[in-house]
Amino acid sequence: MPPREVLYRAHVDPEMLVRWLGPRNLTMTIERMDLHDGGTWRFVHRDADGNDFGFRGVFHGEPSPDGIVRTFEYEGAPGHVSLETLTFEESNGKTMVRANAVYQSVADRDAMIESGMEDGVNDGYARLDELVAALAMVR
Repeated sequence: MPPREVLYRAHVDPEMLVRWLGPRNLTMTIERMDLHDGGTWRFVHRDADGNDFGFRGVFHGEPSPDGIVRTFEYEGAPGHVSLETLTFEESNGKTMVRANAVYQSVADRDAMIESGMEDGVNDGYARLDELVAALAMVR
């Protein structure tokens, strides 16, 4: 499977997604992943103390290796919805995943960064790199 399709699949296949999305110290459960225009998604991260952190959104357009557009809302801050666009750009046998998030306000963006979400995203993408490398070894 070409790298672009592997990375796309890692973003939409529940079995792969739970292996990398979010910080290492949390476990993830996917409750819903309706991959179509207007379909909804919801997942929950749980910490060692049993605290749950829910996230949800709606897909806009048909998700494909060309890209994914969806809303993102942390249930702990309802009403603060961002719009995310993910693209998978293949060049010279490598794929660049570009993620762009648009917030309703600068305050919403800053609150997301201050919440520690940035660290979780960085840890998650490091885990994704590890997953892709492990998959390449299996081939």
